[in-house]
Amino acid sequence: MPLLLFPISPPCVPPPRPRLRRLSPPPPMAAVAPPTLSTPVTILPSVSVGLPPIPPPATDDFHWLDLFAFLNSPADSYQIPVEEQEGVGEVEVEVERERERARKAEHRRLRQRQVKAETEAWARAADEYRELEREMLDRKLAPALPYVKSLFLGWFEPLRDAIARDQEVQRRKRVKHVYAKYLLLLPADKVAVIVMHKMMGLLMSSKDGGASVRVVQAAHCIGEAVEREFKVQTFFQKTRKKSASKTEGENDKALEKEQAKCRKRVKSLVRRRKLTEAQKIVQQEIELEEWGTEAQVKLGTRLIELLLDSAFVQSPADQTPESSPDIRPAFKHVLRQPIVENGRLKKKHWVIECDPLVHEGFESTARHVEIPYLPMLVPPKKWKGYDTGGYLFLPSYIMRTHGVKDQKEAIKSVPRKQLRTVFEALDTLGSTKWRVNRRVHDTVETIWSRGGGIAGLVDKGDIPLPERPETEDTDEIQKWKWSLKKAKKTNRELHAERCDTELKLSVARKMREEDGFYYPHNLDFRGRAYPMHAHLSHLGSDLCRGVLEYAEGRPLGKSGFRWLKIHLANKYGGGIEKLSHEGKVAFVENQLPDIFDSATNPVDGNCWWMNAEDPFQCLAACMDLSDALKSSSPQCAVSHLPIHQDGSCNGLQHYAALGRDYMGAAAVNLVPGEKPADIYSEIAARVLDVVREDSMEDPASNPTASLARVLVDQVDRKLVKQTVMTSVYGVTYIGARQQITKRLQEKGLITDDKLLYEVSCYATRVTLDALGQMFQSARGIMAWLGDCAKMIASENHPVKWTSPVGLPVVQPYKKYKNYMIALQRQKAAFPPNFVHSLDSSHMMMTAIACKKAGLHFAGVHDSFWVHACDVDKMNQILREQFVDLYSMPILENLLKEFQTSFPTLEFPPCPSQGDFNVREVLASTYFFN
Repeated sequence: MPLLLFPISPPCVPPPRPRLRRLSPPPPMAAVAPPTLSTPVTILPSVSVGLPPIPPPATDDFHWLDLFAFLNSPADSYQIPVEEQEGVGEVEVEVERERERARKAEHRRLRQRQVKAETEAWARAADEYRELEREMLDRKLAPALPYVKSLFLGWFEPLRDAIARDQEVQRRKRVKHVYAKYLLLLPADKVAVIVMHKMMGLLMSSKDGGASVRVVQAAHCIGEAVEREFKVQTFFQKTRKKSASKTEGENDKALEKEQAKCRKRVKSLVRRRKLTEAQKIVQQEIELEEWGTEAQVKLGTRLIELLLDSAFVQSPADQTPESSPDIRPAFKHVLRQPIVENGRLKKKHWVIECDPLVHEGFESTARHVEIPYLPMLVPPKKWKGYDTGGYLFLPSYIMRTHGVKDQKEAIKSVPRKQLRTVFEALDTLGSTKWRVNRRVHDTVETIWSRGGGIAGLVDKGDIPLPERPETEDTDEIQKWKWSLKKAKKTNRELHAERCDTELKLSVARKMREEDGFYYPHNLDFRGRAYPMHAHLSHLGSDLCRGVLEYAEGRPLGKSGFRWLKIHLANKYGGGIEKLSHEGKVAFVENQLPDIFDSATNPVDGNCWWMNAEDPFQCLAACMDLSDALKSSSPQCAVSHLPIHQDGSCNGLQHYAALGRDYMGAAAVNLVPGEKPADIYSEIAARVLDVVREDSMEDPASNPTASLARVLVDQVDRKLVKQTVMTSVYGVTYIGARQQITKRLQEKGLITDDKLLYEVSCYATRVTLDALGQMFQSARGIMAWLGDCAKMIASENHPVKWTSPVGLPVVQPYKKYKNYMIALQRQKAAFPPNFVHSLDSSHMMMTAIACKKAGLHFAGVHDSFWVHACDVDKMNQILREQFVDLYSMPILENLLKEFQTSFPTLEFPPCPSQGDFNVREVLASTYFFN
């Protein structure tokens, strides 16, 4: 179905385009000159046109690089030329040809920039440090640099020299270290840059802001980055033609002859349009064996050792002239003792910890750290295999296996045809074009420059540390120690949030002036799709989602105008999201003065949008609605805003459909209703009834009575929401208790830590009991899945299954000391992982159907996004796909797969099902809303 960018109403109909005909090859692409640092990038004026075609390279002279990019381009980018037709004048044809030439030129420019971005980042950084060194020697003066960059410059030369010395030692050794062959593959200066930037990036991303990273994690990341860079550079070397040399030996001549034969074969296939066969030959030319996790870790460990020996910091110049300079290592190797974190015991482990002088500069580090996997300027390569797809040259894998061989082998072993749906879904997600919403971004930058602390942005300042009491009372001293420890932990977390915000804003600044960009996607082992870029994407926080919008706009239309209002109300939240659609529209219409003020003067006005639960997304919707209402025809206003349709506690929706549980289905909106059912409010009401009843008891006979009296006025929807959401994803009692503790801390009514702990334990028990009573069918299915997993794991096998879209899934949980299966983890994780494989299947099926219907689709697990004008169509599609999914005998197929894989085991029969008709979903307005 063709892409419809405009509604059919007469005022919005675009001018007719000339019809296109007959496929013919476009002219050869101009050769790409090798880039240099001194060569300025010319920014061409933006052209408001669609995606340009990628012309095939000339068949008489080509580079592997150009051919590879051409063969991996989307099939629909092969442009069909415009020819003179009856009723089309010469002027119109010439105008269209001129546009076509502009499209080709623009796409060539973007593709060249993308290639440079993927392949030259580390080289540019190394060149920059060498240039700074030369400048420093020439002027005999350190250049004025940002703090972190000055640290990098100070570390670069000694680290580079240490790596070069180690490379030379390894070359001369007859018996080399295991890491030696990998260490010798790249120049020392480039390796030094990779080590510095990756280490700082990892320390910045520390979740608790503690400025430390596990040694194994750091070693693996650094080794992996070196491997990626080597593969990229090796591929580039293969793209260069080898010129004949008089000094070449017979082996070189034989190799050149073989390459010439290969080129001739590929040219012949391209001429005859046998692109698939040509693709296979080109892929063979560029494929390299993976190093593996063990090799990456060993190489990374050696490079970390060299960094620890080479990188130092010096205290500021406040010492006396007589004292020796305070020079100390920038990084330390520290053993962390066992601690309990998030309800789990963390065993003792080695970490790399940075000096406080390095830690101070983290918040300004983001803009100076290389981020290799940025959003792409051109559409990603289509996925065709485990390691074929995504970025043009950066190594890309369809699944994040984290070195788990079982999962990788499972993906590689299945026929490509079986994964066709998975490939197509990832290609659909990757083909959606995004851009930075500059008005929202300007607002974020203004608030951030003023210190943050509002609209959900972290405050730039730390909280003050409590002063030591003057008394010597041991109880008071102990309280002070606890409060000091808590304040330091809070400040570390605030620091981590500030670093994370800087990383996000750094990417937004880099991509701000681009007309559009794309996010290649891949999968986790359960099949859930994620953008391969880690920092600024629609999968992220409210800040990320508010700053991003579709690059291509569509007129709102009558339906889209209504959905924009509903979306704004949903983003405002505060209970408004529980109203009917009509109630949400009425709410927005009553707030129009505040909405106009928010759009016009977001920082210094009334700031109504800052009270929203998702403030930056709410602000983006205010601006979009304000633009539409101020236009001459609101329904024809072009909107770039993605409108979200979210599942209603989606995990429980899948369990209700699996068990055909009518009571559960009604609670999570699988059954039609006049207004949305709210499972969180329902559970909160049940919890409150129990707590009120307990509070009436005598504390002498019922110890929970006193706890109930403390809790009774604090039970609300927010208290239980996270626990209800995660209950179907395997949240433990300890995890649920921590969630409820955090909600009670936010209320601030319980200041005694011991009482807070006891009340949290009580509230957790009551909440989980209420859930079990309401979703007995879900509990039964979870128990059955756990029993099956336990039987399989008892045989020392991981739990494996095939998702409804054909993706093989293998649970990776093993005891890594002896590589035995971790039975308890296999059992506990299987129910939530299985449900995740189902929600990812629903998303993939919906994505493909939306693409076929001409919709621009984006998805975040159980949240589906399209333009406002397309929401009604997507709502129909996602319901149809859900019905199609649950028309399959999912549990029966799973049981058969288990019985086939383990014929000697006696698995229990599938749980009995209820009388819910899944087709009722088709008429349920609030199933996704």
